[in-house]
Amino acid sequence: MRPLRYAINVTLDGCCHHEAGLPPDEESMRWWTDELGRADALLFGRVTYGMMESAWRRPATGTWPDWMGEWEVPFAETIDRARKHVVSSTLDEVDWNAELVRGDLGDAVRRLKQEPGEGLFVGGVTLPRALADLGLVDEYVLLVQPVLAGHGPTLLAGLRERVRLELVDRQELRSGAVVQRYRPVPAK
Repeated sequence: MRPLRYAINVTLDGCCHHEAGLPPDEESMRWWTDELGRADALLFGRVTYGMMESAWRRPATGTWPDWMGEWEVPFAETIDRARKHVVSSTLDEVDWNAELVRGDLGDAVRRLKQEPGEGLFVGGVTLPRALADLGLVDEYVLLVQPVLAGHGPTLLAGLRERVRLELVDRQELRSGAVVQRYRPVPAK
């Protein structure tokens, strides 16, 4: 069974709004490119899918926009070509190498996890909380930003039950951000 990894930027006070942390730099973009590259497919909710598509889909011209630095292109290419699954009850169709996930969320994600491969990546805020509630997240990867946001959505707010985790890896970035990788501790 391929693992489901949840990765997100989060501030020291738990805010997970995409603009609350440090602006991306070359090192963090390399890290995110590698993290996405570890997945056979990406799993997004409707909002995260729309946000990612508007920022990282290759334009029809085939040329990346002028605002994008050369060091951002590998990330853009990785996410652009990745296979994507979009959980939505309101969208009628998706494109950008994507397919809709319909029906019971738990059953659908269990089926995706049963497919052969190295792993699934999930990002966003609402969908990962639902998956954590279902016990389907196999690894939590937090890129902890050295910032106190003081407001905004917080990581896994509203989780129904406590999830005990064990630290399996830690990496410090030059920016002061710290990557922390956790796995759920099996219930005894």
